[in-house]
Amino acid sequence: MTDAHKRMVPLTREAMTPEQRDVADAIMAGPRKGLRGPFNVWLRSPELADRLQKVGEYLRFHSSLDPRLNEMAILMTAAHWRSPFEWYAHAPLAIKAGLAPATAASLAAGERPIGMRDDEAIIWDFCTEMRNNRTVSDSTYAAAVAAWGERGVVDLIAVNGYYDAVSMTLNIGEVLPPEGAEVPFEAPKK
Repeated sequence: MTDAHKRMVPLTREAMTPEQRDVADAIMAGPRKGLRGPFNVWLRSPELADRLQKVGEYLRFHSSLDPRLNEMAILMTAAHWRSPFEWYAHAPLAIKAGLAPATAASLAAGERPIGMRDDEAIIWDFCTEMRNNRTVSDSTYAAAVAAWGERGVVDLIAVNGYYDAVSMTLNIGEVLPPEGAEVPFEAPKK
């Protein structure tokens, strides 16, 4: 057992219940093609795992938000929870989607990025206010609705909430990136 698997050791197919296998098969047949990240932990509750993976599939692959903005919100969530695996998994996706590496570095440090695009500044303001104030100002809400409509606002709220659950799962399940992976922070200490 490695340090990456002190808790909730990955389930082998043979050790899974029929319900767990069904959910694992559904995840692997979908766009993710594997059980990385929170899925091994979530399989301990197969019905929950199935429901969460469907929400995550929508938010990751079908959100109304541009992938660059969606990934920015995910990185902000990963940084908030100091979730190394979440950062490891999504930082390359964010950069590939067009987020500037300097913006990602600022997010990792919990700092407002300098030189953000206008739509990125709305994401920063919305996500930061939501986390700090448990709501957003009227002006931030209006800017988000003007940029993405009410559907986009709902998708932005949901991507934050879903990746909160993912990050908590990864941290508590002690799911870590591969040894030697470069991440900007360590997992929270017990």
